[in-house]
Amino acid sequence: MSRIALVSAMHEELAAVLARMPDEQKTVVAGREFWVGHWHGHEVVAVLSRIGKVAAATTATTLIERFGVSRIVFTGVAGGLAPQVNVGDVVVAREFIQHDMDASPLFPRHEVPLTGMTRFAADAALSDALTKAAPLAMQDMLASLPKTEWLNLDLPNAQVHQGLIASGDRFVSQTLESQALQRELPDALAVEMECAAMAQVCHDYGVPLAAVRTISDRADDAAHVDFPRFIQSIASRYSLAVLDRLLSTLAV
Repeated sequence: MSRIALVSAMHEELAAVLARMPDEQKTVVAGREFWVGHWHGHEVVAVLSRIGKVAAATTATTLIERFGVSRIVFTGVAGGLAPQVNVGDVVVAREFIQHDMDASPLFPRHEVPLTGMTRFAADAALSDALTKAAPLAMQDMLASLPKTEWLNLDLPNAQVHQGLIASGDRFVSQTLESQALQRELPDALAVEMECAAMAQVCHDYGVPLAAVRTISDRADDAAHVDFPRFIQSIASRYSLAVLDRLLSTLAV
């Protein structure tokens, strides 16, 4: 039986996942708690990625080397970059790039030195499955989420986007920085701090990676949704719903 890693960005997400694993067993490696168990007949390992590219790379490497996972699925939140990506929308990654990678003039900007690559692809089959699961998961979540918890968002009309996700070791929350990223990477849909590093590790090991991000803000100066409430009411519940849909359809 292949083993699937479920990597969460937030404690609330991980707690929701563990609630669905009736037989989880904890193992501590590299200061992280890895939970091995089952969900929909799949053997899974659930873990918190921690924040930033190094932390994410360490988590991915440990999952592959110590736990022998054959696939990795990441869920979390991100800031929207592209104009059409709104708070409450969902982005399924097709490619990843490190927006702060710059070893020029030795290498072209964004290229990871000695790889010849600027972008790392998400696994096509796993991403296709996530894309199919995403709108169904939104319906599942809304069926049980009272309107008082929608935070004034138009969740029934939330869109599922597919494309480039940019990662970097800084939290983008100012309009000027967001606009600079949009000019530099006009096809980037969202920005976060982990997945491109995980993608580089997965590429090195030949392990499929897929990622889905719920948009929590627009990565700018605009008034933000109450972030803790967004995580608790929407993002963590959505992550659980999309993983539930995904694992119920993947072959064991």
